[in-house]
Amino acid sequence: MSAISEPAAVGTAIDLDRLATWMGTHVAGFAGPITLDKFSGGQSNPTFALDTATKRYVLRRKPAGALLASAHAVDREYRLLSALHPEGFPVPRPIALCEDETVIGSAFYVMERVDGRTFWDGKLPDHEPTERREIYEQMVATLARLHRFDPAQVGLTDYGRPGNYFGRQVARWSRQYRAAQTEDVPEVEKLMDWLSRTVPEQSSATIIHGDYRLDNLIFDPSGGKVASVIDWELSTIGDPLADFSYFAVHWIMPADGLAALGEVDLAPLGIPSLEDITDLYCALSERPRVANPHWYFAFNLFRIVGIVQGIRKRIIDGTASSLEAERSAAKLVPMARLGWEQARIAGAPNL
Repeated sequence: MSAISEPAAVGTAIDLDRLATWMGTHVAGFAGPITLDKFSGGQSNPTFALDTATKRYVLRRKPAGALLASAHAVDREYRLLSALHPEGFPVPRPIALCEDETVIGSAFYVMERVDGRTFWDGKLPDHEPTERREIYEQMVATLARLHRFDPAQVGLTDYGRPGNYFGRQVARWSRQYRAAQTEDVPEVEKLMDWLSRTVPEQSSATIIHGDYRLDNLIFDPSGGKVASVIDWELSTIGDPLADFSYFAVHWIMPADGLAALGEVDLAPLGIPSLEDITDLYCALSERPRVANPHWYFAFNLFRIVGIVQGIRKRIIDGTASSLEAERSAAKLVPMARLGWEQARIAGAPNL
């Protein structure tokens, strides 16, 4: 029997016998039986610890049920891991992709399990100041390293369209929001309108993660080195400023016991300030500072609103895959208001 660590959403039950048969054919060295335990969180693409008597894997699947078009493309994640892992970038080793939905009810892939530590609380309460600083500086260094890859050199030229990234993203998340909209939020309407009329020039085109934050990294069992970057669902070819500003916006978002650090007194904790991480990223990536970062913060808060709205819609539809989804869905209005505050700082009119 599968020991699911939290109640499964409708339609997420997995036939372990069918899965074991498929793995026996497609995974070298596999020998069942298997157990499957769902990781907490991960409300986008459900993710499971898949264990045998001798080996440990991770299975990541597309959610069951009705989904928004273009979302949850696990085949894209698998392709990206296959490109970055041979380059020595810290990602799990991809093992096998299954696009046959008859096996477990949706497409999925299997990857290696990376040993290490995952942190949820951005304040890192169980660490010393020097350890906290090392962890955050390693996060910045890893992101800068990702942005130095030439997509063409790793076979990802066509992984995303290279031009007008912000214009396309504002349009995309506006469509996603409309497709999942469950209520009227005035700040979202103002953000959509203002962002679409003030799109900046694209700085460059690199591989971007799209959801780079503390709990999407695995750190070495000891020390602050990044052992693996996970959850690549939103990765594409895009403007690295979008990626860095998404990471940096967590210094503005209200601290909630998760990755956000807003209004926290960082200096006694040893956590670098927003200025510190910006200086470090610019030095390591050899990119100049942006004169007005608040447009980018407003943009990323709008993206978060779009993601949260999708989660809220899936809760209503019964396809949300995690109890944590309800906590995320509650952030819709606060994130919209914070996004509009950043837009106002960036120069948006007082509508």
